[in-house]
Amino acid sequence: MNGQATILIVDDDDDIRRMIAVYLQQAGMATVLAEDGLTALKHVARGGIDLVILDVMMKGIDGIEVCRRIRETSYVPLLFLSAKSAEWDKVHGLATGADDYLSKPFSPIELVARVNAHLRRVSYMGRTPDVTSTNRIVRNGLEIDLLSRTVFLFGKEIRLTKTEYDILVLLAQHPNRVFPSEEIFERVWGERGMEGNNTVMVHISRLREKLGKHAGELDLIVNMWGVGYKIQENRIPGN
Repeated sequence: MNGQATILIVDDDDDIRRMIAVYLQQAGMATVLAEDGLTALKHVARGGIDLVILDVMMKGIDGIEVCRRIRETSYVPLLFLSAKSAEWDKVHGLATGADDYLSKPFSPIELVARVNAHLRRVSYMGRTPDVTSTNRIVRNGLEIDLLSRTVFLFGKEIRLTKTEYDILVLLAQHPNRVFPSEEIFERVWGERGMEGNNTVMVHISRLREKLGKHAGELDLIVNMWGVGYKIQENRIPGN
C-alpha cells in the first residue's frame, strides 16, 4: 500500500477508541474516530478509509448492522471487536461480512499486527501482475480478471469481499491442489494458527453460496472432508 494507511476506529467507549488510535499512530497509521454507527457509515461513504475496526455492541445501530450496510457498497477490510467471545458469535460476525474478529479484552499489539497483516494482503493482492504472467484465470465457466479484481461465472458478475476474492484466486491458481484450512488461513490472512480453521470455513461457505447461485449443479469449490478445499479442473456436475 502506497502512503499512510487510514484506519477508521468505531467504538462507543471513548477510552478504547483513543487507546487503539495511539497504538495505530505509533505504528505509522492515520486514524479516524467514530463513536457510533451512523458516523462510521458517513466516514466510509466519504472514502479514503483503508480498514475499519468496528465494535459489535454499540448503542443505536450495532456493529453487525453497520457491517451489513458497509458491505452493500464497499469491501474495505473490516475487523470486529467484541466482548462476546463464544465461537458462534465469531462465526456470526464473519458471516456478516467481516474479515476478522478479535475478542475483548484484547492485546493492542496483536490488534496492530492483525491490522498490518490485512493491509499487507490488500497491498499485495492489488499489485499489477508481472508482464509475463496472465491477467485472467478461466476455470469451469469461472473467469477472474486479476487487474480489475472482478469475478464472472457463466457471464454473470459475482460480487465478493476482498477475503472471499483472495481465497478464490488462491484456489483457482492451483486447480486440483487441496489446500488445508491452516494453509489458506496463513496465505490469505498472513497468520498461523489452528484457530483460523473456523474462520476459513465460514468464508468458504459464503463463497460457495454466492457461486452456487449461478453454478447450478456444478460445485466449483470441492470440500475434501478432513483434508481441505480445492477447485477441480473440468469438474463434471454430479461427479
